Amino acid sequence: MNCYFLVFARDKRHVTEKIEELSRLKVPYLIVCGEKLNVPGVVYRRPRGKYDAINFGEKLVPKEADVIALNDVDTEIHSFDIAWHQFVQEGASLLFTRVVVKGGPQNLFLLVQNRIRRFLMIVADGDLMIMRRRMLRAILPLKPCKAEDTYILFKTLENRGKVIFCEQSYVETSKTQNSREEKSYKQRTVNGVYQALSYANPSPLIEAFYVFLPFLSPLLLVFGKKGYYWMEGILLGFVDYLRGDQSGFW
Repeated sequence: MNCYFLVFARDKRHVTEKIEELSRLKVPYLIVCGEKLNVPGVVYRRPRGKYDAINFGEKLVPKEADVIALNDVDTEIHSFDIAWHQFVQEGASLLFTRVVVKGGPQNLFLLVQNRIRRFLMIVADGDLMIMRRRMLRAILPLKPCKAEDTYILFKTLENRGKVIFCEQSYVETSKTQNSREEKSYKQRTVNGVYQALSYANPSPLIEAFYVFLPFLSPLLLVFGKKGYYWMEGILLGFVDYLRGDQSGFW
């Protein structure tokens, strides 16, 4: 199988480092960047949301590539060979890796989320996703969605594709740095997850989880101040969805 990296960058930050990393991995790549750069392997696309960059970028991937790795520019990839081996050996349609964040309150939330995902694929991390191209093409074009990674997950499950959450391989990145930033991040992503759920039918269990999520969110208060902001972000994201927010751009 031929794997081709499709990388997404809102601006030129981290592009140089990502090119160096992908060169070390010896993988072909294309970076879709929201800022014009005269650099080989980088194409410009006005920022409209990652969903749009995926729709745009897939069309530019060479025809011989039957696997596409979707990757964010501000990530550092660790143990990609493990993820690739598991993807191939287990015949997955979609694999996404664990995320490790540098500082901030999100590590604890990811720990809780990862434990749930061992049993129920409630959400995906789009920082690094490996996907069979035929499955991706069956899903495209993506509709506007703030959580395009979970949208892809739900549609893959709907199409009976095998999904793997690979914890042995991970990407390192930076996200939120304090509880207030975390609340805003949760508001956007939860809104996006409900958008994704409206576009797909992943499974009755996943749908039930999100029906009850607003009522279950107060349980996060056991984590103190962090839990309060997580709960508030979840509830605000749910309300945004109910108000009809259908935008796909942060």
